[in-house]
Amino acid sequence: MAHGIEDVARAAGVSTATVSRALRGLPNVTETTRARVRQVAAELGYVASPSAASLASGRTRTIGLLTPWVSRWFFANVIEGAERTLRASDMDALLYTFEVTRGPRRRVDPAVLRRRVDGVVVVGLPMTGDEVADLAALGKPLIFIGAGPPDQITVRIDDDATARAATQHLIGLGHRHIAHVTGDRDDTMGWAPVVDRLRGWRGAMADAGLAIPAGFEVRGDFDVARGRVAARRLLEEHPEVTAVFAASDEMAMGVILAAGELGLRVPQDLSVIGVDGHDLGELVGLTTMAQDAPAQGVAAASMMLELIAGGAPVPAGAIFPTRLVERRTTGPVRSGSPRG
Repeated sequence: MAHGIEDVARAAGVSTATVSRALRGLPNVTETTRARVRQVAAELGYVASPSAASLASGRTRTIGLLTPWVSRWFFANVIEGAERTLRASDMDALLYTFEVTRGPRRRVDPAVLRRRVDGVVVVGLPMTGDEVADLAALGKPLIFIGAGPPDQITVRIDDDATARAATQHLIGLGHRHIAHVTGDRDDTMGWAPVVDRLRGWRGAMADAGLAIPAGFEVRGDFDVARGRVAARRLLEEHPEVTAVFAASDEMAMGVILAAGELGLRVPQDLSVIGVDGHDLGELVGLTTMAQDAPAQGVAAASMMLELIAGGAPVPAGAIFPTRLVERRTTGPVRSGSPRG
């Protein structure tokens, strides 16, 4: 005769919910209880069925991941960290991508998610207020990574402080004409990273008493190709620029390519700094404000598991540190440079 979870719970003297949590390795179960439940389950020959458990609990054991890209460095690393953490707890990830750079993207449809996921993680996706409200109305745990509304749980870096530190690094090297390659045209919410990084650059320039002429801010849409095009136009139109702060490493790489096309040496003629800590940064010698993207995915997924389990209170969010990694793409202004 096959024994079910109720038999294990009865023999161990605990609830079926405790049996489920103990056998799945979830928190809020004492080690003594966990050991007793496992022993009883082994003696009764009980093996939990994921599909049966899902049907009984009304849960899907699946988390929806909403993101604009899976190929770009930050998004790929965040998703990898989140998916690894979910998998370790026997949870699946259901990935939804939304193209945001080629015309109007499709609207986030909460009806698609309602019966398919137990929670939703939004990874750097620009969203309208109505879309956020629709997701919140699902009544399922909701976490944002990279940026999110102030009334939602968010895992991110301090974008303003990171941009200030990057710009101050260039100012400390003697640069006075510092341009900025910023992000997506559609990423205009007040809580988007592009907004805070732009604010940080402007703030650092203002604190140093440095002017920002018209045309010193260009949009590279967070990828190499568009960063290259934007930077070439910037450098052609503003020969006085001696340094560029790019809001991502991929755009910074585009700036370096554009400088090479124009016969400019990096860093002798132009210093370049990015944000991220991209895997290829060391190869090209890119100075950057590095962040731990996989750890942000792990943190968000761990918070999600806690919310679903109904365990200890989850914090309102987490802010991860960034650190300056100084390599060979930044250096002091040189008097012999044509741009010095």
